Parts: sequence; structure tokens; C-alpha cells
Amino acid sequence: MPVLRGEDIGLVRPYLVAFEGRQEERRQRARRREVWLAVHGVDIGSRLIHGVEVTA
Repeated sequence: MPVLRGEDIGLVRPYLVAFEGRQEERRQRARRREVWLAVHGVDIGSRLIHGVEVTA
């Protein structure tokens, strides 16, 4: 019996879609907060910018 992957099925649990949406919103909010703080001289962000490691 073949194993079905979630990507192959049109039916997706709504709470999974909502959870993934909330995760993306949190990541976006964190990125915006990092940029806002950086503009004000506070460095809390990651050391990766566009996938390239940067130093302080």
C-alpha cells in the first residue's frame, strides 16, 4: 500500500493551514522588529542576511 503525502492530497486540515500562516506572520513580524530596532541602533538580528553570514 503506497504512503500518501500531504502535498499529493487536495484535502488539508484547516488548523494546519492556519498554524503555518501564523508561523509565517510571526517570522515576518520578527524580521520587521529587527529592522526597526536596527534603524534605532539596536542589533538583535541574526548574522545571516540573504543567506550570507555577516559579521558585526
